[in-house]
Amino acid sequence: MEGPIVIAALTLIAVAVHHLIRKCSLPLPPCPPQTIIGGHYNIFPQQQAFLTFTRWARTYGPIFHLRLFNRYTIVLNSGKVALDLLESRSSIYSERPYSVFINKIQERSLSVFSMSLHHPRFRVYRKMMHSGLGPRAVQSYHPLQIQETNILLKALADTPKEFIPHLRRNAGALILKVTYGYEVSGNYDTFIQLVERAFKLQASIIGRPFPVEFFPFLRFLPSWFPFTEFKQAAEKLREVRPEEWPFQWSKRLIDSGEYVDSFVSRFLRPEDGKLPGDEDMDILKWCAAALYIGGADTTVSAMTSFVYLMVTNPEVQMRAQADIDQVTKGDRLPTPDDEAALPYITAVIKEILRWGPVVPLGLRHSVTQDDIYNGFRIPKGSTVIGNVWAMTHDPELYPDPERFNPDRHLGEDAQMDPFKFVFGFGRRVCPGSYLAERSLFLNIANILAVFSLGKETDGDGRVLEPPTEWYGGTTSHLKPFPCAIKLRVPNLLPP
Repeated sequence: MEGPIVIAALTLIAVAVHHLIRKCSLPLPPCPPQTIIGGHYNIFPQQQAFLTFTRWARTYGPIFHLRLFNRYTIVLNSGKVALDLLESRSSIYSERPYSVFINKIQERSLSVFSMSLHHPRFRVYRKMMHSGLGPRAVQSYHPLQIQETNILLKALADTPKEFIPHLRRNAGALILKVTYGYEVSGNYDTFIQLVERAFKLQASIIGRPFPVEFFPFLRFLPSWFPFTEFKQAAEKLREVRPEEWPFQWSKRLIDSGEYVDSFVSRFLRPEDGKLPGDEDMDILKWCAAALYIGGADTTVSAMTSFVYLMVTNPEVQMRAQADIDQVTKGDRLPTPDDEAALPYITAVIKEILRWGPVVPLGLRHSVTQDDIYNGFRIPKGSTVIGNVWAMTHDPELYPDPERFNPDRHLGEDAQMDPFKFVFGFGRRVCPGSYLAERSLFLNIANILAVFSLGKETDGDGRVLEPPTEWYGGTTSHLKPFPCAIKLRVPNLLPP
């Protein structure tokens, strides 16, 4: 009996050794030229990395690697590769990469966005956020969404040149009311400014990783020492704690007994009367922050792109308006219930997010074990970046990708649904996608029902062409551009 057992054991060992040797003998995905010590550190793009990566993909293919000192980054530039790895193999590709700066220096390891897949809180976070962002919850937000859309319409009619602050107020007001029960005071409300400041600070430091990621001992050196710029960046970010201030405001209001129903109040004042403990309170704080941070900036990016694309594609705008007028008969504003009757508006939304993905590099993943893909080895612990921009501008998936064409999402021959890419992958898919889609539909349909968006002219009557320039960090925005927003159906403007 021992003989067969020994033979089986030796066979298993031989197979394992063969597999290991095969793994070690396989090459990494291709890469740009690198230096011996730093690898690609000095050429890692500091700004708008998605554009650089997309350009490199034309040379090095749909999957390439970058070496930053002793760490590997795998960049995925095709929808097929991303779905093959981040979706089909999500069990090993859904971890977040460890960051000394985020986890140790900023002490944000418990943030929803950087939480380890294996942390006991992960499932609790997802369940709690689904309760506040799922279809049933979002349906209950419809009256609030309509209220905020009406405020946006009136603001655009009064001061159309300030359309970006109006869009930011709209997104912030909705998510602050839903999350904390907070009523904003205007475009420059404290909590709206808080997220905008955090966004700008983040945009100024996102790019090439700080040296402390590769040489952790640097965090123990004084701030005047070379290569410790991360200390100044961390200090600035500590001044902006969007997870802390709104939560404490909401908690004080709820403790006073005078509050409106919100995501936070439902957990702090549950129907069974059981008050949360310290651990539950901390979980609630981080989940509320994820709603606030995730919803207050991303929608602004998409809505800014919408304005730009209507200005530069008047034929799309006119067709969308004709569809809206046919459904509403021109005597009422669109409501959430009209969405099914307005498939072209849904196609416009998909094309906006395809043309200008809000988070063009997604959020970073990490692979938890050695893997093989198309003859390439992907080492355990590698950071994996899904270049969403390259995927949504892939001419094989979207012919003539630079052209804004909502028709590509209609009919039996519709092209790949960009929602498969723009809201994340696998176990890390964005839990707020449903709320984002509903908010975009209501805002876009109502703006098109009431206004005409066109190109601005200068004092001499010359048309001002809006530039296509991007800025930002994790979230990407079009830089401010001139446009003319004029009333099309004045009688639809809310009183």
